[in-house]
Amino acid sequence: MDVRVVEADLDEPEHARALVDLIDSYARGPGGQSAPLTPEARANLGPGLRRHPSALVLLAVADGDFAGAAVCFWGFSTFAGKSLLNIHDLVVSPQYQNRGIGGDLLAEAERLARERGCCKLTLEVHDTNADAKRLYERLGFGPWSPATIFVTKRL
Repeated sequence: MDVRVVEADLDEPEHARALVDLIDSYARGPGGQSAPLTPEARANLGPGLRRHPSALVLLAVADGDFAGAAVCFWGFSTFAGKSLLNIHDLVVSPQYQNRGIGGDLLAEAERLARERGCCKLTLEVHDTNADAKRLYERLGFGPWSPATIFVTKRL
């Protein structure tokens, strides 16, 4: 299988559509929200990320098909005084899982972060997502911190 990871050009309708479809697939599963994206979210995803000044979107292309995506945001570590890259979403289509594509996306994110002088990569993973935790551990993420509570205030 020929896999390449490219930086998405969300002005390209094919890239924007692929990203929406991939994120929607992820959202429908237990690792997401167990429900599809709303029509509003589908409509706003590409344009919103295009306008976001710190967004980085990577797409994995496997044998010509969009097989995965990483939605990342450049940030800053106040403790290190350096930039960081947060991997907000990592998704691989079910038919392409367990073929190394998640690792390819993470490797490209790491390469770009190192190129920019970042001090670290960050991500969140649900405690019940054993497959993702194994991947992240294998690629050097950790140690797992004691429970961190992630809270939301809807606006």
